[in-house]
Amino acid sequence: MEIVTKQLQERPKIGDVISLPNGEEVRVRSVGLPWLLPPRVVCNDPKCPWHGHTSIRGEVLRGVVDSVYGNHAVVVHEWLHYVPKYKRYERRRKKIHAYLPRCVSVKVGEEVTIGETRPLSKATAFVVLGTSKDTTSIKPKMESI
Repeated sequence: MEIVTKQLQERPKIGDVISLPNGEEVRVRSVGLPWLLPPRVVCNDPKCPWHGHTSIRGEVLRGVVDSVYGNHAVVVHEWLHYVPKYKRYERRRKKIHAYLPRCVSVKVGEEVTIGETRPLSKATAFVVLGTSKDTTSIKPKMESI
């Protein structure tokens, strides 16, 4: 199956049905993260969480792209770990291999959001959801009493 992409003028909304150049129709799905906006490019990749059949479950992490090769990216995730013996924090980091859908374009050094999925290959169980530019500030709904 050949993966086809289509660039849109404005960002699609969740639930929109878009027709691709090959005549196939693709629906924009929700990944379950309200602060993350769908990408401007639409694809028919079955491993894409926005336009395919891959669901996000488990951890959602932020990290910096270390390298991009083909349809995979290596993301470096950093966090602080508390050491009670010394009452200090230490920095830890881990390289995570993530699947890169055709509709999400990233460069080395960009901050991205990745989500855990089912195992997509031997070493890949995460997928790139979007960059830091694809986020929005969600205002919580205040209920009046």
